[in-house]
Amino acid sequence: MTAIRLAGPADGAALAAIYAPAVTDRSTSFEYVPPDGADMARRVAQVMERTPWLVLEEADEVLGYAYAGRHGERDAYQWSVDVSAYVADRAHRRGVARRLYEVLFELLLHQGYVNAYAGITLPNAASEGFHGAMGFAPVGVYHEVGYKFGRWHDVIWLERPLRPRPLEPRPPVPLPAIRDTDAVRAIIRGGRAPR
Repeated sequence: MTAIRLAGPADGAALAAIYAPAVTDRSTSFEYVPPDGADMARRVAQVMERTPWLVLEEADEVLGYAYAGRHGERDAYQWSVDVSAYVADRAHRRGVARRLYEVLFELLLHQGYVNAYAGITLPNAASEGFHGAMGFAPVGVYHEVGYKFGRWHDVIWLERPLRPRPLEPRPPVPLPAIRDTDAVRAIIRGGRAPR
């Protein structure tokens, strides 16, 4: 049986193991050195000061994760997030990323976020197809923006509205202010919070 939950510091090593092939074997990530468990635990803590970082586990084994982070530092960007999902190689094509994104988007809606963005190193037909199926549309391509494994790589950026854009939006609610509420627990269990 699989379950989704909020990540914690104890997940650092599992998250690092899932992420490492994207760094060492593929150009999916533009990092050159894979972070270790302690680094990933710090990243989780930093992200969760504002937005969710989720894991999907089966029999106490983490199979994938998804999170949302700042889209930009300036105040006017506060309603927008960048999202990412990574799945263990052995768990590809099992709907792990889809389930994580579905819950992540519901949590972001509950917090008051409006837009989600994702960047994909090209070529990556599987990720482009997945994001298209999740409602993302292309915004544009940064041509030869990153150098890794002896060549320059393009990155396509995609966007997905989470809700209609309000005329006078309230600032999003930080995750720590709502993480222990019934609404958040319901979303993580697969339901929806009252709107």
